[in-house]
Amino acid sequence: MLTPVLEIGGTHVTAALVDPDAGKVHEQVRAPLPAQGSVDEILGAVAGAAARLAAPAAAPWGVAVPGPFDYEAGIGLFEGVGKFESLYGIDLRAELQHRLTPEPGALRFLNDADAFGIGEYAAGAAAGHERALCVTLGSGIGSAFVDHGEPVNEGPLVPQDGSAHLLTYGDRPLEDTVSRRGIRAAYARAALDDPDVVPDVRTIAELARGGDPYARVVLDHAFRALGETLAPWINRFEATVLVVGGSIAASWDLIEVPLRIGLAEGPDTSSARRPAVRTALRPEDAPLLGAAWWAQRSTVTSTVRDIRPPDLG
Repeated sequence: MLTPVLEIGGTHVTAALVDPDAGKVHEQVRAPLPAQGSVDEILGAVAGAAARLAAPAAAPWGVAVPGPFDYEAGIGLFEGVGKFESLYGIDLRAELQHRLTPEPGALRFLNDADAFGIGEYAAGAAAGHERALCVTLGSGIGSAFVDHGEPVNEGPLVPQDGSAHLLTYGDRPLEDTVSRRGIRAAYARAALDDPDVVPDVRTIAELARGGDPYARVVLDHAFRALGETLAPWINRFEATVLVVGGSIAASWDLIEVPLRIGLAEGPDTSSARRPAVRTALRPEDAPLLGAAWWAQRSTVTSTVRDIRPPDLG
């Protein structure tokens, strides 16, 4: 059965019809989203994209949305994150229930990073693994600790809220080292006389491939730091695969080796089983697949995060 889904991002909304059993996206509509707009402007754009689908009547919809958000209640908690401020305290389940056409049978919300992880587990690079850690690298770090298709966001096996972006490296937030902002800042410090003119990560990667020693050192340090920081959590969670997605993962040829070195050198990993390390197989549509899988669940039994603002890059 085709399942309608929404992926709500900081600049766009994607509506799609997905066959979660076959792992296929059959129809997809992408539209700009006014993240700084009013409630009516934001939800009107979401509903407008959804209306262009031939969605079945009374179907359950999966809705992947970034935090902070109360996923069980369907209420926005966006405050101080630079987007969707007008949705703070708004019951999106009730609002979308009467705005979407045809009217949904149910609306099931989940974190966008969790949707990515579930999608890679169901039909991507984490398929066949009981436990996986899936991360996205972009303007921030998103993460999903997935156990048999269920996101795990609390307990001793995962970081606070299951959120890699809350981890630290060298007594500083990990994102200061491994993110678009962190990598650009490191390159500016190492190689540039004018710190106000800094190339983007894609250009820094091209410079590294071309033999720029500063670019190579900066990228090696960033991804080695990522491996060292994630290693004890992969060991604790007993994940057998680490999947990397997000915009920065396009430079996988520069990521894989230092990431593996960092994983091998991380604390508490001397006797740990080494996980498989893979780039995402479904980088574009994994969140859609994950949202469809979530929508088809008859009951919500797992704990879902409500205070994390990951970025998929």
